[in-house]
Amino acid sequence: MSTPYPFTALVGQDDLRLALLLNAVSPAVGGVLVRGEKGTAKSTAVRALSALLPAVDVVAGCRFSCAPQAPDPACPDGPHEPGTGASRAARMVELPVGASEDRLVGALDIERALAEGVKAFEPGLLADAHRGILYVDEVNLLHDHLVDLLLDAAAMGASYVEREGVSVRHAARFLLVGTMNPEEGELRPQLLDRFGLTVEVAASREPDQRVEVVRRRLAYDDDPEGFAGRWAEDEAAVRARVVAARALLPRVRLGDGALRQIAATCAAFEVDGMRADIVMARTATALAAWAGREDVLAEDVRQAALLALPHRRRRNPFDAPGLDEDKLDETLDEFGDDDGGDDDPGPGDGGGGGGVPPQDQGPDAPAEGGAPAPGEASDGGQPQGAGAGEQQPVRAAEPFRTKVLSVPGLGDGAAGRRSRARTEHGRTTGSRRPRGALTKLHLAATVQAAAPHQRARGRAGRGLVVRRDDLRQATREGREGNLVLFVVDASGSMAARKRMGAVKGAVLSLLLDAYQRRDKVGLVTFRGSAADVALPPTSSVDAAAARLESLPTGGRTPLATGLLKAHEVLRIERLRDPARRPLVVVVTDGRATGGPEPVALAGRAARLFAAEGVASVVVDCEAGPVRLGLAGQLAGELGGTAVTLDELRADSIAGLVRDVRAGNERKVA
Repeated sequence: MSTPYPFTALVGQDDLRLALLLNAVSPAVGGVLVRGEKGTAKSTAVRALSALLPAVDVVAGCRFSCAPQAPDPACPDGPHEPGTGASRAARMVELPVGASEDRLVGALDIERALAEGVKAFEPGLLADAHRGILYVDEVNLLHDHLVDLLLDAAAMGASYVEREGVSVRHAARFLLVGTMNPEEGELRPQLLDRFGLTVEVAASREPDQRVEVVRRRLAYDDDPEGFAGRWAEDEAAVRARVVAARALLPRVRLGDGALRQIAATCAAFEVDGMRADIVMARTATALAAWAGREDVLAEDVRQAALLALPHRRRRNPFDAPGLDEDKLDETLDEFGDDDGGDDDPGPGDGGGGGGVPPQDQGPDAPAEGGAPAPGEASDGGQPQGAGAGEQQPVRAAEPFRTKVLSVPGLGDGAAGRRSRARTEHGRTTGSRRPRGALTKLHLAATVQAAAPHQRARGRAGRGLVVRRDDLRQATREGREGNLVLFVVDASGSMAARKRMGAVKGAVLSLLLDAYQRRDKVGLVTFRGSAADVALPPTSSVDAAAARLESLPTGGRTPLATGLLKAHEVLRIERLRDPARRPLVVVVTDGRATGGPEPVALAGRAARLFAAEGVASVVVDCEAGPVRLGLAGQLAGELGGTAVTLDELRADSIAGLVRDVRAGNERKVA
């Protein structure tokens, strides 16, 4: 086994180290989500933590890590009699992003089932992680079916397996630690809320600190054991402090004053539910124990808020992370208590005495802020050139829940939540002969295929004989994420009646929907005489939202140019990711102006999409009492459908009436 990098040798990253240590003191805090750019020692810190955890007493031979003093009465390896057991180091189990469902929760031991005719359960990673750490690197890329299983286990403290004739329940209480790079997409809100604490990390901009990072890393790479030996004394001191803090934790008093500050802080930042209050209370208590105190102080509450609330106050991926620390201090002062200790720790206070081995301090995080909101665009005459008559960007209207737009047919793209797809995971829809290696056995179909041949194979009544030709692969259907390419008309005709705010609100709503459905997104805009790729296809929908917010308007409407630019984007993306199916969302009133025969050119460009079978939707932005229906004509040329801004809303009356009418027409047909 390779020697891990010592936890105490990490340079800077004080919040990260403190959050991990607090979970080592009190696993009830609920784990840590570490967000940050690549190359910031996220994974190194998590892997180093396991060496600081106290040893675990387990029942000898139990594959589910039952405690000898109170074994799980429902343990699949039980029943166990209470008594003494063996001691082993706490485990850190890594969950690969591409792991199968069987690997996570366990499954029937197929080999024993076929060879011996017994139902034997093979435990998965959740069983291995019980009473230890479950670590997921790049947790935001985890497949949805695995996220659902993690949510169930985290909520119930147990894993339930009901499949292939196996019914097993075992305890699964673990410290969940995840790392992610936000540039690669955000995390599902349900899983995000399951992490007790969150930490934002970034590489230091201080040259001296960066030099020390490189110096220590090179020394470790040259001689891992020698480097670890030089830090062994510091490691032992922190390990002893974790043990002492765990022993002190039950005696820490969380007074009414501190509880009132916690409740007031959660209310002030409008976090959903009560989990934030509970996590803050547990974190503040762990901070006091880590500092060697039996009373929770205001500084503990403040530090707990900075660790437990930032990821819970985000309403959507477009909200900036972090807390307004001035607002936090005002809330703590307003609801402070005279016997709560130091009520004014100051913005840079580490809270709870910090207690992390002294290191060089990193630079303070930049203060929150931003440019003032852009003003409303004013009406204007029809501009005559590409840059003439440009209007200031318009603020987007509030986003809303949109109707589900999907790509028809059955795809093979990356896991997501938008369109139907053939997947390795999801509900079983049938079986087939394996093509190549068998990856997912359909047990019932395999037995059914083998059963008629038992007499001929001479083993009737003496067990089932299964040959390779009998094996059947399970076929499954799940959901895939698509590439949602927005083609947005930013011309003067869209802004003339101040509709751009509503249009941006609609696109923002569709972006939020794409985030929730694990899509990639891209943004093409056209105005004047040109079209621009405002954002190449990416998983970062907040980047698309930022580009949309600053989108200027004005000029003529080069619809054909915009469609051709979108067609080129899809061609390039198809070379990079051929399995991901596109959904083109054209946001326009359907007008086409500028250049010779603009309407005919737009029609020919649209028919390119129809010829290739690209799924498309036109969001009709035409307004006013007299409507030309140009967006509907464009949708016909694209081979897609058209929806108005009102019909785009999931709860719109117009959309409901249209759906009912369509359903009745189908029934009549």
